[in-house]
Amino acid sequence: MSRDLSLSSTFRLSSGHDMPILGFGVWRVPGPAVMGPVKAALDTGYRHIDSAIMYRNEEELGKVVRDSGIKRDELFITSKVGSRYHGSQSASKAIEQSLQRFQLGYLDLFLIHDPLSGKRKRLDTWRVLIQKRDEGKLRSIGVSNYGVRHLEEIREAGLELPAVNQIELHPWCQQRPIVDYCKNNGIVVQAYCPLTQGVYLNEPILAELSKKYNKDHAQILIRWSLQMGYSPLPKSEKPSRILSNSQVYDFQLSEEDMKALNALDLGADGATSWNPVNVA
Repeated sequence: MSRDLSLSSTFRLSSGHDMPILGFGVWRVPGPAVMGPVKAALDTGYRHIDSAIMYRNEEELGKVVRDSGIKRDELFITSKVGSRYHGSQSASKAIEQSLQRFQLGYLDLFLIHDPLSGKRKRLDTWRVLIQKRDEGKLRSIGVSNYGVRHLEEIREAGLELPAVNQIELHPWCQQRPIVDYCKNNGIVVQAYCPLTQGVYLNEPILAELSKKYNKDHAQILIRWSLQMGYSPLPKSEKPSRILSNSQVYDFQLSEEDMKALNALDLGADGATSWNPVNVA
């Protein structure tokens, strides 16, 4: 992206709401363990926190947010409903329980976490999200781990497309057909595992770029994601790392270096997570 970015930069979603571009992920930080990292993130200036029902930390996250003193409308809180709870009745109940745990009045973004439940339940769950959004309980709605076929089935059903698709994205797993579809259809792309869960953090190219730009390997990867036009969701439990992951706005990767990183794509083989984008 060419425009100047900062920690407060936002994307305008198709819903009309603004989403801070850089988010803070809280996967694998269950229960009370999430409270310290989220407080550190909020103190650093993050305003976008990404959770999910399956992370088992919604109640504690809601408490940290309520106790932060930050105005509700300055925060952007996401959760997700996984395939275990897909279907009209079960999804509706799960979303209401999620809202109850957060105690924030509404959620800014709610996603279908994965496409593993099959077409009928996926579409039924999407209709529930639309209903909850129309009731004012959710500001924006989207999906996660959706491939092109899953997005197309929403369109073919005559339903509105998601505002967001959150997928694994980093130089070794670029998911270009999905990204292209999203960009051509006004769907903002969020990048989970932007730091590859550490799998590729010691690759020589990152060492070279780290030295060139005087930035650490994680900062190089987050900057790549930003310049690709994604909304990256790095996670850490260390306050020093939470801070450094946000210090990515005082440099820009050259076109040549972006091309070098883009040449690393390994397709599906480069994924470091479950990445269920190709399920039927």
